[in-house]
Amino acid sequence: MPWVRALLRGQTVYARVDAAGSLAVEEGGVEIRYKPHDGRRYKARPDNLTIADPKVLPDDTCGPAEPVVKARAGEAEGAGGAGAPRKGAARGTAAAAPVPEGAVIVYADGACSGNPGPAGLGVVVIDGGQRIERSEYLGTGTNNIAELTAILRALEEVPEPERPIVIHTDSQYSIGVLQKGWKAKANAELVASLRGALASRPRARLVYVPGHAGVLLNERADALAREAVRERATRRTVYPGSSVDPRSA
Repeated sequence: MPWVRALLRGQTVYARVDAAGSLAVEEGGVEIRYKPHDGRRYKARPDNLTIADPKVLPDDTCGPAEPVVKARAGEAEGAGGAGAPRKGAARGTAAAAPVPEGAVIVYADGACSGNPGPAGLGVVVIDGGQRIERSEYLGTGTNNIAELTAILRALEEVPEPERPIVIHTDSQYSIGVLQKGWKAKANAELVASLRGALASRPRARLVYVPGHAGVLLNERADALAREAVRERATRRTVYPGSSVDPRSA
């Protein structure tokens, strides 16, 4: 059977699908791989998976593998056990804390042609089975302004302040001024606005993800930001559902 790239609690994995591109559920679980050719086969509950890229990949995308012993219910088999990928060990993963159940997963990025210069942002929001993509042209600005504004737009996409939201960004600057107490020597008004927005959302947090490291949704957010700069345009697209909606599975 073929594969697709999917999200398992914020981490990109390969998941088995049928010929129509729907998750292939067997005995209550879906076969997944953290790496396509490491010889380790895991199983995840379908309600913990969200298809990140609907493109169906051929069967030989992942090689032969042996099952890894199940660790605890609700997680991929082998999670936290011997032979399982250590958190943050896979290329491009950086989340140290577990992703809360039912969290909205966001990837936010900014782009700037020159610094300052024409600037834009890209945001990808995964909320259960729904996916939102947002690109916005910001006019003349700096890369840091674009990165910060992308995070602000991400928060705006989740209006319920009590909902958990995990925002992935490749901007160390943004994480520094918003979560580590760095002094904002520039962009003080924007930083203050974001600090206030985050303070009103105790279940929101930022997670660093390496840029241009093959992290699928971060690459997509980057592409959206560059598209906004290139086309001088603003767009928002809602994809109402993937093949499995974790809220109803």
